[in-house]
Amino acid sequence: MKNQNFKTKNYRTFRSIVLISFFLSLFFILGANLYNIQINEGDSYFKQAFAQFKFSKNSLTKRGEIYFTDKNGNLSPAAVNKPYKYIYAVPSEISDVKETSEILSDTLSIDKNKIQDKLLKKNDLYEEIIFKVSDYDAEKVKNLNLPGIYIDSRDARFYPYEKLASHVLGFVGPSGEDDEIKGRYGVESLFNDDLSGSDKIEGDNVLLPGSSGEDIVLNIDRNIQSKIEEILERVVVTKKATAGSIIIQEPKTGKILALANYPNFDPNSYSKYPLASFLNSSLQLIYEPGSVMKPITMSAGIEEKKITPESTFFDKGFLLLNKKKITNFNQTAYGKVSMTDVIGHSINTGAAYVASLLGKDLFKKFITDFGFSEKTKISLPGEVRGNLKSLDGDNVPEINVATASFGQGVAVTPIEMIGAFSAIANGGNIMRPLIFKSEKPEIIRHVVSKETTEQVRDMMIQAVLNGKYAEIPKYNVAGKTGTAQISKLKSSGYEENAYIHTFIGFAPALDPRFTVLVKIDRPEIGPLAGVTVVPAFKDVMTFLLEYFNVPPDNLSDIKNN
Repeated sequence: MKNQNFKTKNYRTFRSIVLISFFLSLFFILGANLYNIQINEGDSYFKQAFAQFKFSKNSLTKRGEIYFTDKNGNLSPAAVNKPYKYIYAVPSEISDVKETSEILSDTLSIDKNKIQDKLLKKNDLYEEIIFKVSDYDAEKVKNLNLPGIYIDSRDARFYPYEKLASHVLGFVGPSGEDDEIKGRYGVESLFNDDLSGSDKIEGDNVLLPGSSGEDIVLNIDRNIQSKIEEILERVVVTKKATAGSIIIQEPKTGKILALANYPNFDPNSYSKYPLASFLNSSLQLIYEPGSVMKPITMSAGIEEKKITPESTFFDKGFLLLNKKKITNFNQTAYGKVSMTDVIGHSINTGAAYVASLLGKDLFKKFITDFGFSEKTKISLPGEVRGNLKSLDGDNVPEINVATASFGQGVAVTPIEMIGAFSAIANGGNIMRPLIFKSEKPEIIRHVVSKETTEQVRDMMIQAVLNGKYAEIPKYNVAGKTGTAQISKLKSSGYEENAYIHTFIGFAPALDPRFTVLVKIDRPEIGPLAGVTVVPAFKDVMTFLLEYFNVPPDNLSDIKNN
């Protein structure tokens, strides 16, 4: 029995020694490998990791997302993060660059020379071959088992609604100047630091995720934005125009509920579009607005008590100033007319008459106060300001003042223009246009009295009734058309048969909820704004009134129906 116990004890001791030896050997091997990785090859691995990190800064830190808001305050994602597969190379591991380049070129349909240029960089630890590769192509490359070619995935920006509000959102990507992945254009660019969060490197070359980026909520309503982009594309295409814009603003708060330009682009595949597609023409391009300036001129005249809506003027159909002739757009002489008729028939000579009563200094003061020579401070990048240079100086020709009164010879941005009309709609306050939900209403300045705006509003209501195209049953609509000539870029004067059509209006006019601007450039079909942009305005405003279930304000119209 003792002998048996002795054998058992020896066996257990032997097994323990074997196990201890095995684990000591394993620990030694792991320790040696760890030492080799951390000490001997640590710098190489760090460089490779850092190269990937540098190329896609969002891989460790989550980029904040951007949301649309609807009328009920519900959010819908406008810009989110989504994992995409990509293929990259470690050039130092590739022995046959030519063969590898040819195989990848055939498999992925990429220029062989471009791949080869990347693979020849033997000192580089990371060269990206293609990003956002399909699962099918990724699987094909994986099955090739090419030395030095790897497949991985990382988060990148994804825009679920594709082209929707692309000029507001912008996009995320590298540029021709650098490979850094960051916001380019729009909200993505202006608020890149807030959206990106912060990355950090701690200790001895240790990469760690920092604080996540902030989410951003827009005032842009997805349903409204989708509708106006549909209407804008239709009017630009059917009227054979080159471009167009629609903006919707709440006049009382300054909130921008929708902003669209055409042509636009898909931020998911921005590289396929020409550079001109990224221009946000609503705030980055000035134009001579034409007769939509007349309500501003009338506001100044009424505020200074130079005229009333009933004041009369005798129109001969033309004016001679500084040896130059001003005529009405349709070459008509209207005879004795009221100031309300001047708005209703869009009489150029009548607007020039009001400006002459004001004088150059007073007239310029008012159009400056209405915001046509300063940025609106909208929270979007690249905004430019209007150009009133034709009114600068002490010896401004009379004709410059006269033409400016009906929107020629001066230039504005659409975002300035809608802000001026919103001031007439809200009792005389220039509001800062608000893109973000977090922004609070801000009055920039008070320009004219509530009494003045009510009189000008009534003049514009009558203009809509006269024109009929913008009428909406059961609602009062105030608005004005503008058919403006386009000035030559390289010489004085204007292009022949080239115009910009604008309509701006608000409704319900007695208690305005929405101000809408519709503008198209160089339409080939339709001589006047009344038959091009006005029907589009009516479609937009009708949609808004129905979408928000706004009560009618035209009681007489209701009784008649």
